Amino acid sequence: MIGPGINRIDGPLKVTGRAVYSYERQDPGQPFYGFIRGAAIGKGKITHIDTAEAEMALGVRLVLTHRNVPKQGAFVNKPTIFDRPHPQLTSDRIAYFGEPVAFVVADTFEQARAAAALVKVTYTHEDGAFDLATHADRAEPQATLSIGLPGETRFGDLEAAMSAGPVTVDQTYTTPYHFSQPMEPHACLADWRDNHLTVYLATQTVAQNRIALAETLGLTADQVTVDAAFVGGGFGSKLYLHAEAVLAALAARALAHPVKVALTRRQVFTLTGHRPEMIHRVRLAATPDGQLTGLGHDVNLQAAEGEPWIEQAATVARSLYAAPNRLTRHSITNLDLKAAEAVRGPGELPGLLAFETAMDELAHALDIDPVELRLKNDTATDPELGVPLNGRRLADCLREGAKRFGWDQRPKTPGSRREGNHLVGYGMAAGIRMHFQGPTGAIVRIEPDGRVIVRSDTPDIGTGTYTIACQIAAEALGIGVNLVTAQLAHSDFPPSAGAGGSWGASNLSIAVDRACQEIRNKIAEAAGPGAVPNDILADVGRWFPEGLEATGQTIGQADDPNFKNYSQNTYGAAFAEVLVDVATGEVRLRRMTGVFAAGRIINAKTARSQLMGGMIWGVGSALHEAAHVDRRHGNWVNGDLAEYLMPVHADIPAIETVLLDDYDEHANHLGIKGVGELGVCGTGAAVSNAVFNATGIRVRDFPITLAKLLPGLPPMRTAA
Repeated sequence: MIGPGINRIDGPLKVTGRAVYSYERQDPGQPFYGFIRGAAIGKGKITHIDTAEAEMALGVRLVLTHRNVPKQGAFVNKPTIFDRPHPQLTSDRIAYFGEPVAFVVADTFEQARAAAALVKVTYTHEDGAFDLATHADRAEPQATLSIGLPGETRFGDLEAAMSAGPVTVDQTYTTPYHFSQPMEPHACLADWRDNHLTVYLATQTVAQNRIALAETLGLTADQVTVDAAFVGGGFGSKLYLHAEAVLAALAARALAHPVKVALTRRQVFTLTGHRPEMIHRVRLAATPDGQLTGLGHDVNLQAAEGEPWIEQAATVARSLYAAPNRLTRHSITNLDLKAAEAVRGPGELPGLLAFETAMDELAHALDIDPVELRLKNDTATDPELGVPLNGRRLADCLREGAKRFGWDQRPKTPGSRREGNHLVGYGMAAGIRMHFQGPTGAIVRIEPDGRVIVRSDTPDIGTGTYTIACQIAAEALGIGVNLVTAQLAHSDFPPSAGAGGSWGASNLSIAVDRACQEIRNKIAEAAGPGAVPNDILADVGRWFPEGLEATGQTIGQADDPNFKNYSQNTYGAAFAEVLVDVATGEVRLRRMTGVFAAGRIINAKTARSQLMGGMIWGVGSALHEAAHVDRRHGNWVNGDLAEYLMPVHADIPAIETVLLDDYDEHANHLGIKGVGELGVCGTGAAVSNAVFNATGIRVRDFPITLAKLLPGLPPMRTAA
C-alpha cells in the first residue's frame, strides 16, 4: 500500500526561487520595516526608557514601548494552545531575557535596527531562577498534559515490583533544551486597510493564528486574513503566535501602512519557544528471563509561570511494553525563562532517549540481547487503555531492522571491538509515536475547463503537502496528478488543525478524499439510475456546465470511534553503529538503519525524506544538540547557529530508511497515519546505546560529549 514516490509539485518553484515566502511577499506594496529591541536582563523591571534619540533617527516612523503601545487583549491560557492571544509590550516587568521592550519601525531594515540600538533602557535587576536542577524542589505535579492526556497514570504497585524484582534499573537521565531553528526565520508582513488586517505569516496553524491575532488586537476573526503560502520549515516553532506577527500588525494599523518584520537568528532563540530541559527517572523491574514486571517514568520539566507547556515525555512508556505494575508522572518547575513550546517529536524524542537507554541498561544487566528483550515484552493490547494497539508492527520493525543491519554481528561485550584507536559499537532502540487527528476541511472543485482545484488552510511547511493533496485527489477522481492544483494555507479556505504533530498530511488527505467521493456521488445522482460512469471530467462537463465542487471533513479524534476503540500509534526501530576515538573521545556515526510502520504511505519519496531528517535529528539529540542557560542572567549562552551544534553533512553517513508495506484500517478509511516525527523516536537512544556498546561508558546526561567519555576511555595503542 505504499504510494509512488513522485517529485514534489512545488519543487521547481523552490529551486528556481519563485516560491515567495512571507518576508519576500510584496502584495501590499512597499512596506516599512520593524525591528525588536529585547530586554538585556532575565528578570526585573524597566525603571526608565528614553526613545527620543531613536524617534529622531533617519527614516523612523514609529517607536512603540509599554508606555504607548495600543490596547491589546489579555493573554488567555487556553487548552487549545495555538490560538492563545499574545499581547506585547504590555508592562514594565521583564519575565525573560530578550523579551521585547521596544519596537522601532523605519523606512528600511537598517534604519530600524540602528534606531532600536538608540533606545535607552534602565532596569532594576532581580535575582531569577534559571537552573532546573537547582530548583527541582519546586516541582509541581501535573494532572493534565498540554495535549489533554492525564499527567499521571498508575497501575498495580511499582514500588513493590521494584523491591521484589530480581533485576532492576533505577536511573536518572537529563535531556537538555532544544530549539527548532527552521531554515526560514520567523517573519510577518502585515497590511491594515479598510478596517481589515492581512498578514503574510510564516505559520504552521493558519486558523488558530488568525484567532490569536484577532483576540490580541481586539478584532473579530473575519477582520483578519492569514496567508502562509510557503513556509520554510517549522518543527513546532511556528505553531504559535509570536512577537513578530503581533508587533507588525500593531504598527501596520497605527501607521496605516504595511510593516514587515523578520526575527534575526539570535532573536529566534529568544523570542520563540524551546523544548524544555527535563530530568527523567526511569525504573524497570524484570524477571531473570527478561519479562518486565514493572516500569516507571517520572519527568520534571522546565516551564514558565502562567504559560506552561507540559510535554508528554513519560507517555512513551504507556503503550510501548507490557508490564503489570506501572507508574508515569509529569511535574513542572517554573523558571524565569521564556515559555517552552513544542519542538519536533515533543515528548517522544526526550522520553524515548531516556526510556530506551534504560531498556538497554536492563538488557545489559540481564545479559539478554536488546532486540530479544523488546520482543519478549511486545503486546497487542494497550497495557493502560485495555484496547487493541492497531497497526502494532513493532516486532516486524525490530526483526526487519536487525536483519538488514546485521545485528547478529554486534559485539557482545562492551568495549571489546577495536579498529586501531577506534572502539566500535552497535546500538538499537524501539520507537513509538502517538497518531493524532484534528478537525480539517477541504474543498475540491472541478472547473468547467476540467481543471481540478483542492483548497484547505493546511500549510505545507516543506514536507510535501502540496504534492500529497494533489495525489489524493487524482487517485480518488481517477485522473492524472498533473490535472490537479492545490491551493493551501489561506484563511479564506476551509480551516484545519494545521501542520504539526505529524497530522497535517493525514488530516488533509482524509478530507480531500471525502470531498472527491461527494463529487462522485453528485455526478451519480445527476446521471440517474443505470448510468455508466465515464471520464469524470467529461461527466462534470455534461451534467454541471458551471463546474462542480464538494467539501470533505476530517473529524477530531475526540469524536472518532476509532480513537475510542483502538490505541493509535506508529512504530519504528533504529539501529546504529558508531566509532569512538580513544584519543579524543570523538564519536562518529558509521551507519544507521531505521524501519518504520506508519500505515499506508501516500508518497514514498517525501515520507522517506521526512523519516531521514528525523533520524538525523535523533543523532543530534544524542551527540550534538543542547542549549545552555547562563545561570546568572538567564540568557542563552550558545544562542546562535555558530555555537548551537547540530549535525552537518560530515556527521551523517548513508542512512537506510525502510518503510514497511502497511495499511491501518482502524486509523481511518484510507489507512494512513502521521509519519514526519516518527524518525526521531528512539533514534537518539540507538546512538546512545551504541556508544555504550563501544566503550562500556554509560552517559545519562545528554548529549554525549567528549568530556563525558574521555576519563573512562582506554589508552591509545602505540605502533610496534
